[in-house]
Amino acid sequence: MLIPISQEQIDELIAHQKDINFAEAKEIEKETRHDVMAHVLAYGKQCPKAKPIIHLGATSAFVGDNTDIILMKEALFVIKKKLLTVLNNLTTFALKHKDMPTLGYTHFQPAQLTTVGKRACLWIQDILMDLTEMEFQESNLKLRGAKGTTGTQASFLQLFDNDEEKVKKLDQLIAAKMGFSSTFPITGQTYPRKLDSRILQVLQSIAESAHKFASDIRLLSHLQEIEEPFVEKQIGSSAMAYKRNPMRCERMTALARFVMINGLNPYVTAGNQWLERTLDDSANRRIVIPATFLAVDGILNLYINVSSNLIVNPKVIERHVREELPFIATENILMNAVKKGGDRQELHEIIRQYSLEAAKRLKQGEANNLIEKIAENPKFKLTMEDIHKMLEPQNFIGRSISQVDEFLEEYIYPKLEKYKELLGEKAYLKV
Repeated sequence: MLIPISQEQIDELIAHQKDINFAEAKEIEKETRHDVMAHVLAYGKQCPKAKPIIHLGATSAFVGDNTDIILMKEALFVIKKKLLTVLNNLTTFALKHKDMPTLGYTHFQPAQLTTVGKRACLWIQDILMDLTEMEFQESNLKLRGAKGTTGTQASFLQLFDNDEEKVKKLDQLIAAKMGFSSTFPITGQTYPRKLDSRILQVLQSIAESAHKFASDIRLLSHLQEIEEPFVEKQIGSSAMAYKRNPMRCERMTALARFVMINGLNPYVTAGNQWLERTLDDSANRRIVIPATFLAVDGILNLYINVSSNLIVNPKVIERHVREELPFIATENILMNAVKKGGDRQELHEIIRQYSLEAAKRLKQGEANNLIEKIAENPKFKLTMEDIHKMLEPQNFIGRSISQVDEFLEEYIYPKLEKYKELLGEKAYLKV
């Protein structure tokens, strides 16, 4: 280098690298209106011998941008551990309830049967997609490196007496020192702000998955089929003492909504980054990025808590299945009646009319008499015993059990095995 750096200067910098004089920097910033220079000058007061070489060849983005990328990498790791714990919790839940028939709902109206475990696999698959996207972004995460004021590395080229190989080596050494395999090959003054939108897209996706799960639990809670945990002294309402509100899941959806909307910010910021750089990204990023990470951290704390303590009410689930099963079984009843010589079209119309009448009775608080009506009609040539054999819920869950087993075996267990050292993250909720 053209400028000599002594070991004494380096030792002085190391000695004071962690005892940052925030009070001094704060006072300097009031005068300079520049946060990085305030810390450079405050550091210089602590290191008088090294003061001449502090920030040499660098710009503010060398400090701020590289730090931001390091922090996002570390924050993603925190999020990943919690996401994996959620994945493990839901996997345990799905396996336990894989063969429990339950009503499936489309348009939040009763549809065909599924199982509680099969439904849980919908939530698991969402988490798996989030984890896969996170892995991709982590594996492609690059440091900004030493790029100078406009990304040309001109200042470092001058320091190294126009030796380009030394400039490139410095860039590589900084990346390796900070735990990265590479730096961005091209930058302006800042790293590409598209990186922010890519990272927050992962967080948005996690929030999206959590919102779906929490919304489903809120609906199932209304049906009293599956509920979030409710502690002994918990109060649901200041007025209605009997209330058991799904407040954890409600908070999850509230935070998730914040994250999903907040995630739009980086796209606008990146699109408005003029030429080599403009400063209107700064204030926005300082709010948006940490707030989004904190919100997702809170969402996952809730997700861990709820997914590890879900309350399943089998008797309620069975009752709902029993109420709707006569309607669901009509196709099987029709096929068996045709096998006994019945007219498919005629019987279909009879079932349609009986079904409408039975549905009307249910809405008036009366019992479902669909099966009795069919058994009484000689055109079907079926006894009550014949029909009851067709009303076994397990006959209507399709490949649900096999799908759960195959999905977990092929996709989830390998992922959990890969990250087994990261499982078991705890979540502590104060409210």
